Amino acid sequence: MSGFDLFWTIFIILSLLPLWKQHQLRAMRVKLIRKIEKKRGSRVITMIHRQESLSFLGLPISRYINVEDSEQILRAIRLTPDDMPIDLILHTPGGLVLAAEQIAHALQKHPAKVTVFVPHYAMSGGTLIALAADEIVMDENAVLGPVDPQLGQYPAVSILNTVREKDVNRVEDRTLILADVARKAVAQVENYVFTLLKEKMSEEKAREIAKALTEGRWTHDYPITCEQLESWGLPVSKKLFKEIYLLMELYPQPPQRRPSVQYIPLPYGEENERRNS
Repeated sequence: MSGFDLFWTIFIILSLLPLWKQHQLRAMRVKLIRKIEKKRGSRVITMIHRQESLSFLGLPISRYINVEDSEQILRAIRLTPDDMPIDLILHTPGGLVLAAEQIAHALQKHPAKVTVFVPHYAMSGGTLIALAADEIVMDENAVLGPVDPQLGQYPAVSILNTVREKDVNRVEDRTLILADVARKAVAQVENYVFTLLKEKMSEEKAREIAKALTEGRWTHDYPITCEQLESWGLPVSKKLFKEIYLLMELYPQPPQRRPSVQYIPLPYGEENERRNS
């Protein structure tokens, strides 16, 4: 074999190796998902948005809730019998309001129990989806977030505040148009959150929570903890089981040149300490 042939052989192998690894990861995910389904007698759906390196060039691809996600989840729900529970494993920074509302609406309509599992975070549109569940099961350190609408790079509430604080004659027409859209967006999302919550609590409490989540009380990345959700009377528990954590490990982030976090990946306990002593 010539040096040229050897070069191309190595190049092809290196090009196909990431695809083979991705295929192996997908097979392991399906196997673990099926194990969870048998354990709980449910349909398991995952929506896990992490950066993944899918090409041999190692370029990370960021993910967020989009219409393709809503199409796939709605199809999975249609394939699920009415008497079968649905378990949705959710890990997302958020995304399109339209897609999130479609998913939430479909989950709320499902006759059997719907459980949303949040191992780390479900922000913005992810929170909207979680609110549609009959039960939210979270890691004790996991968080949800506010669902106040964003228009481009600006929070809708901030646009409204800016217009309110300035003389209208000194505000550009474009800003006034944005303010009109922002007003509608905030009202629409608040009313939608209210419709999700009013079946779980009194209408007064549902309206209070809907307003808190959409009025711009916090920044859009504000972490809403399990304790705060419990204080609102939402159906939250901290009984996340180990298979969920194992599944998350099968969605790795792309490796960095110099890792910023490092540890020995073993659970420490008395038995482990005796063995190492």
